[in-house]
Amino acid sequence: MKTFSSKSDAIQPSQNPNQEDRSSSAKCEWDFRISAVVSSAVTDGPISDTLGVIEINPSATLFATGGIARKIRVYSLNSLLSIPPSTAVDHATACRFCICTPAKLSSLKWKPGTAGRVMGSADYDGVVTEYDLETKMPVFERDEHNGRRVWSMDYCGWDPMLGASGSDDGTMQMWDPRHDDGGKHVGTVRLGSPVCCVEFSPFGGALLAVGCADRKAYVYDVRKMDKAVAVFNGHERTVSYTRFLDDRTVMTSGTDGCLKMWDVEDQTLIRTYRGHTNQRRFVGLSIWRNQGLIGCGSESNQVFVYDKRWGEPIWVHGFEPAGGSRSRSSERGFVSSICWSQEGEDDCTLVAGGSDGVVKIFSGKRKPYVN
Repeated sequence: MKTFSSKSDAIQPSQNPNQEDRSSSAKCEWDFRISAVVSSAVTDGPISDTLGVIEINPSATLFATGGIARKIRVYSLNSLLSIPPSTAVDHATACRFCICTPAKLSSLKWKPGTAGRVMGSADYDGVVTEYDLETKMPVFERDEHNGRRVWSMDYCGWDPMLGASGSDDGTMQMWDPRHDDGGKHVGTVRLGSPVCCVEFSPFGGALLAVGCADRKAYVYDVRKMDKAVAVFNGHERTVSYTRFLDDRTVMTSGTDGCLKMWDVEDQTLIRTYRGHTNQRRFVGLSIWRNQGLIGCGSESNQVFVYDKRWGEPIWVHGFEPAGGSRSRSSERGFVSSICWSQEGEDDCTLVAGGSDGVVKIFSGKRKPYVN
């Protein structure tokens, strides 16, 4: 599972929300319910199926999971939504197909422009691999991170051949298979501390956001990588996730137990979000951009949903295993991955995964009237 041991994590998180957050009044305009549960048949013994990543495809028909079990599992979202939520199905039954991988997985991305056929992955052995999902075979591989764990990888939306990865080796690297050296070192940024997240702007621009264990987040213009166009310095511990909310706004998540929203152009903090628990693990961060809803996991084994307008959560759901079963492991469970479908306007779908391997699918619908 993803944990931290860097020096920056020894600092205790701040307990004082800013004035804007204290005076906000969070209002939930949505009804959420569990629509499906997928669980492992075996839940005893050490945690061995922690889900490190969930990714829904752009058409919201499939989602994929990866993690400690060294498997890419692909599911039909529509098929699972047709099963009564009171019926917990097993991974082996629910999964459309599975690809076994040589190492534990930290990141997955559907490659744009391939009609859902190619998926990229990053693993604990420092390798980025692309898989053809029809043949279930690797079609591209690169391992320029010196065997150090790769935490995150992503593809550029306006040029899907361009990819980026961030690693424990303290670098963010960009690559392109069309490059003369076989896809190596199109660009390298040396940050000196583990790079935990990379994300290209999905809005067609040239921006790339990077989260780092030095407690900072950076935004680069991929056309000129020698200097960051924005540096966000406000977290008190490792920045584990960066996500674009729109073409000039970035969300960050830190192991100081808070989320922050930043203006890229002004390099200013817009709002801080608190409620979930996060001090040492990756717990996931995803944004439903259509309506500005933010989802994250928690070390309290709960799913949290925030509205971008308020610093307090609008919805919290306890993430106990299906049927109340528990692992015999003494370690408390936590929600480790989360992903919104980007489809819909007045309804939404959120998929979350836990440290016990359980997947829960939540459906949300806008309330007809909110006072």
